[in-house]
Amino acid sequence: MALRWLYVLSMMLVWGSMVSSSFYHTSVAPPQDLQITDPGLLGSLDIEWKPPPNVQTFNECTVKYKFEYRNTGDRDWKVIFTKKLKFRVGFDLSRTAEVKIQTLLEGQCTNDVEVQSDWIFATFQVPLQGKLESEVQNFHCIYHDWKYLKCTWKPGHPAPRGVHYGLYYWYEGLDRAAQCDDYIQDHGVNVGCMLQNMSQAEYKDLIICVNGSATATLLRPLYVTLRLHNLAKPSPPEQLVVSMSASEELHMAWSPPSSETPPQCLEYEVQLAEDQGEAKAAWVSVSTQMETTLTVSRANQSRISCVRVRGRTNIFCADQGFWSEWTQECFSVPRKQDKQLFILIPVILSLSSSLIIFTLIGQCKKRCASDPSQDHKTTPELHSPPSFGKLEPPGEQKENGRIGEGVNI
Repeated sequence: MALRWLYVLSMMLVWGSMVSSSFYHTSVAPPQDLQITDPGLLGSLDIEWKPPPNVQTFNECTVKYKFEYRNTGDRDWKVIFTKKLKFRVGFDLSRTAEVKIQTLLEGQCTNDVEVQSDWIFATFQVPLQGKLESEVQNFHCIYHDWKYLKCTWKPGHPAPRGVHYGLYYWYEGLDRAAQCDDYIQDHGVNVGCMLQNMSQAEYKDLIICVNGSATATLLRPLYVTLRLHNLAKPSPPEQLVVSMSASEELHMAWSPPSSETPPQCLEYEVQLAEDQGEAKAAWVSVSTQMETTLTVSRANQSRISCVRVRGRTNIFCADQGFWSEWTQECFSVPRKQDKQLFILIPVILSLSSSLIIFTLIGQCKKRCASDPSQDHKTTPELHSPPSFGKLEPPGEQKENGRIGEGVNI
């Protein structure tokens, strides 16, 4: 029995060794002739390569490529899995572009196990001109209402006399780089640009270059890659309405801004302020939501005095974004003590008026009782009502010659 088990064990080891040997002897070479070329699109570079030399021998397997790229100084690599042999990706040309790629092989020829080749590498660097501090400073862009892009900057140091800055941009769909045609100026120097009708660039890499020129001075250009949806700033929400229910609940409702901003792409922050007497009101965030209504219970009798709302692009449409301005007005909410005061004021006035009237009547009665002569002057003497006899008809009175004698006074 022991010999039988020993035989089975030895056969299993031999079979495992054969499978392992087959697996480790299956390998694939890396791609060939990796090249980076600049088509003149402000940093959008073309990366292309050729398949490994022995790829035709793997008919029963799928050949793919793992392509990674970044700029020197970036911590993370951007990764693309593809079967293509060419890609166009964006880089910051002020830094060295780095690319690496490997072959991935998987299928029956590898027992459905993924086999990876070695990496091959390539870099690209444009010749730099000018000093680093000559590059424009504080470059900042906001995509207002998903309608127009406003970018601003400050001149580099030192800013030579007669310096001229130009902004150029490109995104997929443009045949070549375009120049800004609406500059913002400060004392005759371009310090910003307004780009209209940019909806075609949404959810694409927008590459921008701000280049400067001056007499006898070389200035370093600035390269940036933007995503418009991550720079969006909407207008404030509209038609904010605040009401109080009988159960002391505060109900708020508003509308999305009437602009190009997609309503389904907005989230809202709601803040309430408590009345602190002489102190400045302290705003407290109570909700961040995509709905346009909110009800807050006031069971704790908090001294809410004001409500405000603002919006920004939500996580379903962008990775980040700018908050809008707060709603233009602040809506005060009456406190319970204020409402009680409003009720008590007319009650107090009514009681005061009644008390004054009763007091005057009482004083008048006392005067009359203490001064009879005054009472006689002010109160006429009452007489018995006059009695009238039987009145005869006018005709009969004339006959008797007693006109008017029918009245006894």
